[in-house]
Amino acid sequence: MTGSARTDWKPAASVATLRVRARILGRVRAFLDHQGALEVETPLLSHAAATDVHVQSLVTCYTGPGAAQGGKLYLHTSPEFPMKRLLAAGSGSIYQLCKVFRDGESGRLHNPEFTLLEWYQTGDDHHALMDRVAALLEHALDGLLALPPATKITYREAFLRHAGIDPFADPAALRDWATRRGLAPASAPEVLAADDVDGWRDLVLTHAVEPNLGRGRPVFVYDYPASQAALARVRAGTPPLAERFELYLEGVELANGYHELADTGELSRRFDSDLERRRARGLPAVARDEHLLAAMESGLPDCAGVAIGIDRLIMLATGAPDLGSVLAFPLERA
Repeated sequence: MTGSARTDWKPAASVATLRVRARILGRVRAFLDHQGALEVETPLLSHAAATDVHVQSLVTCYTGPGAAQGGKLYLHTSPEFPMKRLLAAGSGSIYQLCKVFRDGESGRLHNPEFTLLEWYQTGDDHHALMDRVAALLEHALDGLLALPPATKITYREAFLRHAGIDPFADPAALRDWATRRGLAPASAPEVLAADDVDGWRDLVLTHAVEPNLGRGRPVFVYDYPASQAALARVRAGTPPLAERFELYLEGVELANGYHELADTGELSRRFDSDLERRRARGLPAVARDEHLLAAMESGLPDCAGVAIGIDRLIMLATGAPDLGSVLAFPLERA
């Protein structure tokens, strides 16, 4: 054997880190079982894909018996849609720990294949689920990472506190904020239209707000702009607000949750709006999930749901510098 023998066959994560992973996964399951949630499995492959313009699906092709729609299948970016079909069928509260896949995502906090916890609690709104997630976090990290209790802050309060600007201001004010800090000329003009309020909000969020969130203490950010509802309910008001939350720790987003939308017509309109935005941006067209729409038409129970990035949680629990350090075989070693 020479000194140039390959070593990239070895896992990126240490055995000690893999033991922490197993410990956290076991604790998550024990906690959710105690909550009365049923562990379920749904397919990794689907005929439909996420319509969200910010999420791109990996595509494969099945050519055997029963192939339909040209045999094109998508590796799921989340088990959300089939799990909601189970909810509509009367499953009650459910959860799933699974691998999910997203194209174009690789870096310190991303890998195209990662582990996600998807959890739906019937009868909860987003505030009740935030409290449960805080308890889950405490249970999963006990003895691994000492943290004070989680706090909550509205989306507006987070912007005012960390960026000094109201996110519900008009796009011009947000654009001026970015320009004064030298961000707009370098990162925006060819990408963001002058009236793209959510684009400007995201620029402020990523550069000034997110890095300060959850420092030394988990924090839930809630009451997002209605335009960022995704699949959350929207509460009427001035301005209307999405019943959505995200959980941050040490500037890292760990979770995204909703008081789940149950209006089939509104979901169909949001799908169509997403598809129109995809066309405008030159993104690949994808099929709407008609199975989900049919399931919701039959009746989705009142519930709240959350997706939690397990790899990021393990990264923070172990003090690892990046996501790849807590995966046995990240992209470059897969």
